Amino acid sequence: MARASEQSSTYEQFLDHVRQLHYVQDANGVLQWDQQVMMPDAGTPARAKQSSAVSTLHHDLLTDERLGEWLDELDEADLGDEQRAVVREVRRDHERAVRVPADLVERISEASSNALPVWKEAKAEDDFSAYAETLEELVDLRREYAEAIDPDRDPYEVLFEEYEPYLGIDTAEDVLTRLRDELVPLIDDIADSDVSLADPFEGTYDDDTQHGLVEEALDVLGYDWDRGRLDTAPHPFSTGTQFDARVTTRFKPDEPLDAVGSTIHEFGHATYTLGLPQEQYGTPLGSNRDLSVHESQSRFWENHVGRSLPFWEFFAGTANDHLGTDATPRAFYEAANEVYDDNLIRVEADELTYHMHIILRFEIERDLIRGDLDVEEVPQVWNDKMEEYLGIRPDTDAEGCLQDIHWTNGAFGYFPTYTLGSVLAAQLNHHVRQDIADFDEQVRAGEFGEIHDWLTDHVHRHGARYTTDDLIQEATGESFTADHFLDYADEKYRALYDC
Repeated sequence: MARASEQSSTYEQFLDHVRQLHYVQDANGVLQWDQQVMMPDAGTPARAKQSSAVSTLHHDLLTDERLGEWLDELDEADLGDEQRAVVREVRRDHERAVRVPADLVERISEASSNALPVWKEAKAEDDFSAYAETLEELVDLRREYAEAIDPDRDPYEVLFEEYEPYLGIDTAEDVLTRLRDELVPLIDDIADSDVSLADPFEGTYDDDTQHGLVEEALDVLGYDWDRGRLDTAPHPFSTGTQFDARVTTRFKPDEPLDAVGSTIHEFGHATYTLGLPQEQYGTPLGSNRDLSVHESQSRFWENHVGRSLPFWEFFAGTANDHLGTDATPRAFYEAANEVYDDNLIRVEADELTYHMHIILRFEIERDLIRGDLDVEEVPQVWNDKMEEYLGIRPDTDAEGCLQDIHWTNGAFGYFPTYTLGSVLAAQLNHHVRQDIADFDEQVRAGEFGEIHDWLTDHVHRHGARYTTDDLIQEATGESFTADHFLDYADEKYRALYDC
């Protein structure tokens, strides 16, 4: 009995420490949100120091010797499945962190904060050379980080596992290669098609008009305004906890559907976060299951709901009211799904060519981290790959290699999770439709509650209890596969373009 009591005491001490870890991490998330959304431009020097201090505190908590001792004790303890999952997740983070010097964590955090205004200005001025030295510093720091964790492994693989620890880099490469091989012929057939999809928009639409439209989209989808807010940011994102999950969007005057798609995408992220169990906040059981799963939720809502004909049969009247248009549901549907093989911008890419954008970034960042590509070569290689994969070439670095914020944040290894998440979204879409036979009818009626419930039951409520592959098996009854995405894409787009 004493043994069980001692184990219980150890686990409670361990769990208290883990909660502190999560609270500090979430506080840093608020600092980062503020820097991108509301902070005055001149606040960067102080914010860099603040973020660095919080990151160092998080690192100190994660590498605390007591945490290692508790983990060792709990490895021998008689724990339940959920407790064992918490130990598994914390051990993985702890073992990676103890290998990284605290001063390196501090340098990475400060460098990323300082890099943000440099990137913004370089993008605004279309001047990669003004950003090159900063990017080189970030690459060097991330190489140093990967080497500290495991000097005997591919540094890019080590960094990739920061964002997707369980599916594996081989899986990512296999999926990206398969999609490149099978989507390019479809994209080529679409380019050869004589079909022209509808474009119901003329002129421009001001920010207030678009804000009202996307705000109503969030309303009808079921966004919980008591636990969230909508703001604008140069690069849309979502962040927060199950008590406070915020979304951001951006507005392009002549493309109102861009804001609708971006907002629904970020809603998908937020609804996952808000669906995590509240009673487990501060533990892995109340945390998301890494970025591939997170991206599957945003892509599910953006593509399989927001880009569907039933959605526009429901939402077209609302869109017309806000935009002053008189478009049919079919016209909105076609406009939301047009394939642009001449589009240079990832976040504006259609559902098919999007993955060519990801492949390009994946190959460049992988070669940067492995030392097979020099920073000054990035613009040229970027443009060459864009021409090879999509047949277009950027005229400026602002619409080329400076368009994304991820490397500025030090997020090397992040990009593949976008495609992995899109693939998983299609897999979930296939299975939710098997369980909800009138899925389209519910969307057409603006009834999203049962869909929310299905995703919460099959994905959200589990937090990080399962590894990624086990969660996919639990949710769908099958292993991770690209089959459903490729079938969905082929059926949908060949019907749209009659090819």
